[in-house]
Amino acid sequence: MHADNEVSATEPDSQFVELAVEVFAMLADATRVRIILALGDDELSVNHISDIVDKPPAAVSQHLAKLRLARFVTSRQDGTRVFYRLANEHAKQLITDAIYQAEHSMSSHPRHHETEETS
Repeated sequence: MHADNEVSATEPDSQFVELAVEVFAMLADATRVRIILALGDDELSVNHISDIVDKPPAAVSQHLAKLRLARFVTSRQDGTRVFYRLANEHAKQLITDAIYQAEHSMSSHPRHHETEETS
């Protein structure tokens, strides 16, 4: 295939459109969104994440397993404890953008624009 014929990843007929839909499907769960927000730039144990998102550790572990399989998070074991962190910055940015979009649906002057204007 020649470089001039290749479709950009962000074009409507890109091969990545279906994969993007799978990404949104994986994030169509409030607990998973909260887990990604909790992780932010940190590495946390299941119990710590559980405390932050106010869900039982077993439920958080199940969500983390799905997020790990989808390559949203990575894990590291230290003795008997497992620590999780975001695999890259894109999940955090995607959630942030989704929250900003949600703010737009509720207000003509969303809060995130106020912080941008004062910066």
